[in-house]
Parts: sequence; C-alpha cells; structure tokens
Amino acid sequence: MRRISPDTFTLVFGVAYIGLMGNAMFLVACLPVVFLAMFTDPAQTWLLLAILGVLVAPALAALFSVFRAYSEEGSLEVVRGFWRSWRATARKALTIGALVSIALVILVLDIRVLTETSYAGLTVPLLAVLAVLVVAITPLALAALADVPDARIRDLLKVSALLGVRRWYLTALSVIILITLIAFFAYRPALALGLAATPLLYVVWANSRFTLKPAVVDVEITTTATS
Repeated sequence: MRRISPDTFTLVFGVAYIGLMGNAMFLVACLPVVFLAMFTDPAQTWLLLAILGVLVAPALAALFSVFRAYSEEGSLEVVRGFWRSWRATARKALTIGALVSIALVILVLDIRVLTETSYAGLTVPLLAVLAVLVVAITPLALAALADVPDARIRDLLKVSALLGVRRWYLTALSVIILITLIAFFAYRPALALGLAATPLLYVVWANSRFTLKPAVVDVEITTTATS
C-alpha cells in the first residue's frame, strides 16, 4: 500500500479544518437570522428576516477573507482571521447588506402589488430579473470587499454589477449555488449549516473572484508589486 504523504495529509486536514471551523464561525455570526428562520414561519416573518439578513453580509465578507488567506497563503487561522476580517469590513459589508435588503423588499412588495394588475405580464418578470440581479451582485461585492477592504462601496457595487452582467454565466452559477444552499437549509438546516455551507460558499467565492479578476485581483496584485 502506498503511504499517504505528509503534504497530502496536511492538505486534507487543512480543507477539513477550514470547512468545519468556517461553518462554525459563519453560524455564530448569522445566529439571529438562523434562529428566526428555523423557529418562525418565514412567510409570516419575511420582513424581519430581511432586516436581520443584513448580518449575513459581514459574515460572508469575513468568510471570503478566510478563503482568500487559505488559498493564497495556506493560512489556517480561521477563528482569529474570521473575526479580524469581520471587524475590518463590517461597516461597509453592513451597508451593502442594507442596500441589498432594501432593494429586495421594495422589489418583492412591487411584485406582490403588480401581480393583481393588468400589467403583471410585463412588469413582474422584469422586477423578478432585477431581484435576481441584486442577489447575484451581492457575493461579488462582498468578495471584492474581502480583497480590497479600503475600496469605496460605490466602486465595489459598480464593478460587481458591470462584471457580473458581462460574465453572466459565472454569475448564474453563483446564484444557482446560493439557491441550492437556501433550499438545503430549508430542508435540512443542521446539515446545511454544519457541513454544506462552507464548501458551497467556497465555490461561490472562487467563482466571484474569477469574475472580478480583471478589475480587482489583477489590479491589487499590480499595486502590491509596485508599492
């Protein structure tokens, strides 16, 4: 039998540790949202969920920072790295989360109102597409924030929207993964948060970072090299 090399063992251990501890930190950071979603009827408390859902944004940005540190440096400093990044990006991430939440609430309310009108066939699909676009831009903006914490929110959203639409196939993949995670959480919340969240969100991060590469990653590398 072939022996497992130390590098392979280290890689497997690192991936497992990132997965388990990343899930744990993400769960702690989103605990109010998780508690509300699990123990209330989302159809009745959707507005409160939209308000508390703002907390997911800094948790995602912090988790994306952990992914970035592991991908580039092999860092396994998950706990301290997560909360250090959370503190560094929380203000901007919360602002992004609030903007997204407000936009989604407005769009959902508009869809509910316009569904009963004669213009539903024209307006509802358009508003639904806008809602999906808002959801799709969110992980892109948070991934960009994890890479460039000093960037302005306006620039983060602008670049994310532009590249997200230009590379729509990658954006669509991220949306599908996010929908899969939400559906899994609705069906098996313990497994979704205990095992599946970090692997699926890692794919979203890697996909988002590749989408942002021309405007964020390459520019950041060039700036670092010349400074």
